[in-house]
Amino acid sequence: MSTPTTTSSGTLDPGLNWARNLRYRAARLHRPRSVEQLQELVATSTRLRALGTRHCFNDVADSPGDLVSVADLPLEVDVDAARAVARVSAGTSYGALARRLHAAGWALRTMASLPHISVAGAVSTATHGSGDRTQNLAADVRALELVGPDGALRRVERGEEEFDGSVVALGALGVVTALELDVVPTYEVRQDVYSGLSFAAFTEHFDAVTSAAYSVSVYTTWVGEETAQVWLKSRTADSPDAPAELFGARRAGEPLHPLPEVDVRNATEQLGVPGPWHERLPHFRDSFQPSDGEELQAEYLLAREHALAGIEALRALGPATAPLLHMCEVRTVAADGLWLSSAHERDAVAFHFTFRQRQPEVLAALQRVEDALLPLGARPHWGKLFVAGAGALAGLYPRFADARALVARRDPQRVFANDFTDRIGLTG
Repeated sequence: MSTPTTTSSGTLDPGLNWARNLRYRAARLHRPRSVEQLQELVATSTRLRALGTRHCFNDVADSPGDLVSVADLPLEVDVDAARAVARVSAGTSYGALARRLHAAGWALRTMASLPHISVAGAVSTATHGSGDRTQNLAADVRALELVGPDGALRRVERGEEEFDGSVVALGALGVVTALELDVVPTYEVRQDVYSGLSFAAFTEHFDAVTSAAYSVSVYTTWVGEETAQVWLKSRTADSPDAPAELFGARRAGEPLHPLPEVDVRNATEQLGVPGPWHERLPHFRDSFQPSDGEELQAEYLLAREHALAGIEALRALGPATAPLLHMCEVRTVAADGLWLSSAHERDAVAFHFTFRQRQPEVLAALQRVEDALLPLGARPHWGKLFVAGAGALAGLYPRFADARALVARRDPQRVFANDFTDRIGLTG
C-alpha cells in the first residue's frame, strides 16, 4: 500500500491502492481534521471523491479532481444501549469499531473477511460477510451523515424516502462523516475448518452445507473433484460442538489459511476454540496484513436459486481460470432493500475470486466469467474488478433508474462523479 506522509491539513500525491494495480489519477489527497474543514473543502471543490482504506481493486474511489480522506476526523464509537445503536465515525476501521463495541458488551451481526477496511467504504460498496440469514454490512445502517456538493451536512435515516438509495451510493452523493449502526449483545464464535468436500456432495447438499453454521465459506479452484476447504463459524450458544465430518469432508487437525502459500498466522484462530465474535468472524487477524497485496479480486453475486447453475458454469471454466487463480470463495448473503446492493431483494450466493497479479489476463478471464454468469443475473461487487458496463448493469438492479435520478438530483454539478460512475451509468 502506498501511504505517503503528510500533515492532516496538507495535500499529497494520492499514490497507489492496496493491491498496487491502480495509481490514483487525482491531483491531491486532502486529510481534514474536522467536519467543518471537510465542509469548507467540499464547498470549494469542483470535483472530489472520498478515499477509504484503498482496498478497492478498480477506480471507484478515484477522481479527476481531488481526493479526501476522513481518517483524521475525530474517532467516534458511541453506543446508545436503549436503541441498540452505535454511532461511528466514517473512517473507523471495522477492527477498531469491533474492539470498542465488544468492550462495551455489544457486537455487529456480521463482519467482512478483513477487519482492516473502513466502515464508510465497506458500506458504500455493499461489502459483506457470509451466512444464509446474514445481510451485508450496509443493511445494519440506521442513519448516515454526509457532506453534500454545497458543503452542507445532512442526515438520512432509515424509513425516509431517500434512505435505501443513499446507503450504498458508491460515493456519488457526498462524503460520509458518520453512521449509526444496529448492534446486538456480544457473543462468542468457534471456527472449524474442513477439507475434502467433493463437488458432488457440495451440489447435492448445497442448502445443508451453507446452513451448517452461522457463517460458511467454501474454497475452491474449480478444478478436480473436491473443493479445497470449508470454513464453519458457529455461535457457541447455538452450536457448542462441531461435527467430525461434513458430508464426507474431514475436520482439520491444524490451522489452515485459505491461500496455502500465505502464513497461517495471519488467519483467525481455528480448531474450535471459542472466542469473541470479532476475532472469529473475519478470516484474517486485525493485527496482521492478510497478504502482501500481490493479488487481484473479483466477485459476482447470483440469486440463490441460480447457485448450482453458477457452480456448473465455473467448473466448466476451471481449466482456463485455474492458472490465474489463488482461490475462489463461495458464500451466501441474505436479501436487503438497498437499491444498489448486490443482494437487493434477493438472497444471494457470492463467488469471490482471488487472482494472481496478472491484470490483462485476469480481465480476459473475467470476460468469460461474465459471459457465463451475467445471463444468470450475477451482479459484480462494486469494489472489485469487473468488465461489464452500463448497458449490462442497469438491468440487474430494479431500482437503478431511481438511484441514478437521486444522484442527478442531489449532485447536478457532478462534484462527486468520476469515470467509474459514468462507466456504470450511475452518472454521465
